[in-house]
Amino acid sequence: MADQKEPKIVTSKGGVFNDLTLRIKLILRLLADPRVNPLIKLLPIGSVIYFFIPDLAPGPIDDAAILWLGAYLFVELCPPQIVAEHMQALKQVIPGEWKDPLDPNDDVIDAEYWEKKS
Repeated sequence: MADQKEPKIVTSKGGVFNDLTLRIKLILRLLADPRVNPLIKLLPIGSVIYFFIPDLAPGPIDDAAILWLGAYLFVELCPPQIVAEHMQALKQVIPGEWKDPLDPNDDVIDAEYWEKKS
């Protein structure tokens, strides 16, 4: 039993909306990747089509469940090395330095613009 690796717990540094946008970007990148099987690409496309087709079941719960299931299965069925490659590209931080937009020591000139009418 000592040979088995314990599952890693991944904590996100962003909030719900950050994770959601990251997942949407990942799905869009995987849809554009030619290495992903075209039949697997039908999962998220089909779930979005199902979302827009009116159905007989009342309420948005079934639509949201189908969207979530289609997105989840699509990412899980894609080759793991391709998913890892795209996730790494999405999580890269652009090197740079933070700069405040206005320095309190800078001179700011407050003025109004008047256009001369002929």
